[in-house]
Amino acid sequence: SVASDMSHRKFEAPRHGSLGFLPRKRCVRHRGKVKKFPKDDASKPVHLTAFMGYKAGMTHICRDVDKPGSKIHKKEVVEAVSIVETPPMVAVGVVGYIETPRGLRSLATVWAGHLNDEVKRRFYKNWYRSKKKAFTQYVKKYADEKKAITDDLARIKKHCTVVRLLAHTQIRKVGLRNKKAHLMEIQINGGSVADKVDFAYGQFEKQFSVDSVFSQDEMIDVIGITRGKGYEGVVKRFGITRLPRKTHRGLRKVGCIGAWHPSRVSWTVARTGQLGYHHRTEINKKVFRIGKGITAENKVVPNNASTDFDLTEKSITPMGGFPHYGEVKEDFMIIKGGIAGAKKRVITLRKSLLKQSSRSALEKITLKFIDTSSKFGHGR
Repeated sequence: SVASDMSHRKFEAPRHGSLGFLPRKRCVRHRGKVKKFPKDDASKPVHLTAFMGYKAGMTHICRDVDKPGSKIHKKEVVEAVSIVETPPMVAVGVVGYIETPRGLRSLATVWAGHLNDEVKRRFYKNWYRSKKKAFTQYVKKYADEKKAITDDLARIKKHCTVVRLLAHTQIRKVGLRNKKAHLMEIQINGGSVADKVDFAYGQFEKQFSVDSVFSQDEMIDVIGITRGKGYEGVVKRFGITRLPRKTHRGLRKVGCIGAWHPSRVSWTVARTGQLGYHHRTEINKKVFRIGKGITAENKVVPNNASTDFDLTEKSITPMGGFPHYGEVKEDFMIIKGGIAGAKKRVITLRKSLLKQSSRSALEKITLKFIDTSSKFGHGR
């Protein structure tokens, strides 16, 4: 009989919930932090390794699978994708780091001569009440033959091993209430240190787009803060088993939180508390498309969601806009699967740390159809 074949578990089982993510508390920062950049290779040309965008929402695509030997080879699949709006970023500075026995230490920072108000807001808690004096003294360094600037750049070239570009998003181009640009350091890889510094200095006050950093079919890593869920119980927070129905005083609990001795509750026991709004890095997300936004004539490119198979003129924004976001008017990325974080949240995109060699990583993607029907309700 089936019953006699089934074994029962007596006392041992894998624990519920990873202890690697402790402490599960609210994250201090709102913007995903790149904790490790890809390994530098001086033989490659100088290039940037990260970018920032804003999560717009999700849709689905249809494509043919190119995987010889697989049962779904040359068959159509429908896959969920996330849309990240990525307006061009602006380079505003360069930081040089030296290696010490305790890790990297910043040696010198050089800022550009002109900074937008949207990035200056980042240095203030209350912009409209402030005197807006940020960088008014620093700009004077550019007045007298730039000696202080060139000296700092020379110091970076002479002593530093790691060079990072200070760049900020153009948040006013995204239809959000927020006016404060997000600023981050993007590591420059490839070439010599002098090449890196010259590349960074040449980028000052210029825009660079997402297609200069990433390409289609590439595997990237997505760093963000997950959606906050507030104070949650142990069943949802750690996935423990509920107690039997007849249990007195509630059943969504841990049956025993520990022995009499040691007379403390161990840190490994599942407890209620904060769930979500944690910092997470998800690796190996495939880029399905890097799309262009509004053209120079300031009119929407009507066909940035059409494909070779679906020639309908349509933009990536679904009917009625992305719920809780609006319209995507700037450059955007289509990334396979879901992404951490709520709509409108800033997402950090990073080049992969690994040498990608798997078949799914090397697969060429040809989209047949991108869904732009309404994401609100069941209508068109």
